[in-house]
Amino acid sequence: MSKRVLIGSFVGALVVGGAAAGFAMASSPTKLSLENTSARYTAPSGDSAGSFSFTTDVSDDSGVTSLHVLPWPADLELDPTEKELRDTEETATCRKTSDETSRCTYALEVTEEEAAALEAGTWKITALATAKDGDTLFVPSAATFEIKH
Repeated sequence: MSKRVLIGSFVGALVVGGAAAGFAMASSPTKLSLENTSARYTAPSGDSAGSFSFTTDVSDDSGVTSLHVLPWPADLELDPTEKELRDTEETATCRKTSDETSRCTYALEVTEEEAAALEAGTWKITALATAKDGDTLFVPSAATFEIKH
């Protein structure tokens, strides 16, 4: 067999193999995940209310049903469970950005009175994502943020 035929066969095998690998990667299921997560607290100032927001991209090959969120002071060491989050009414608003991904945002307005009652220090966000196929992802510490007085 000549080098020319051998090299041509090798290149052909690489192209076919690469295409098959690309197809396999494209068709592999996306596991339920949270990415690009951020949490931010802004204290009220003067006549302006403060705010708290938690934003994350939730992905699953079946699509996203919901994201339950629980912010809590880290000093309390609450250790919330998946069941507790499932039972809470605190849910993010999710906007579909692709067939598999939704950008979910949980936002609250915070008055001066409410801000004064919040414990200063590090707070954690516990999250529970649910996919359309019923899969769930429980994240005990999805993000942290600071509250200062």
